[in-house]
Amino acid sequence: MLEMTREEFEELVAEALDRIPPELTRLMDNVAVFVEDEPDDPSDPELLGLYEGTPLTDRGEWYAGVLPDRITVYRGPTLRMCASSEEVVAETEVTVVHEVAHHFGIDDARLHALGYG
Repeated sequence: MLEMTREEFEELVAEALDRIPPELTRLMDNVAVFVEDEPDDPSDPELLGLYEGTPLTDRGEWYAGVLPDRITVYRGPTLRMCASSEEVVAETEVTVVHEVAHHFGIDDARLHALGYG
């Protein structure tokens, strides 16, 4: 398995977020991004990222006073699937974009069609 500290991986996630166009990041609302070492669900140990919350497209007048949506990027599965630091950078960017897209209401089928599978 490729070695990378949690701090180095967190920096990659931050850089991937910084590469999202500002006109999109300005629209992100009530969402927090986290890095965890491993997914909580033992049945899916290769999960790279997870979006939990209510997508912007599903929010209505009722949406107030709720906890932030949560985007989690998992370090362990990413490092296990990548053979080089360059692959980790690329996969982290794809994962971040994929999970942010869920925040905007884009489903997996559309993301796969766009190459963010």
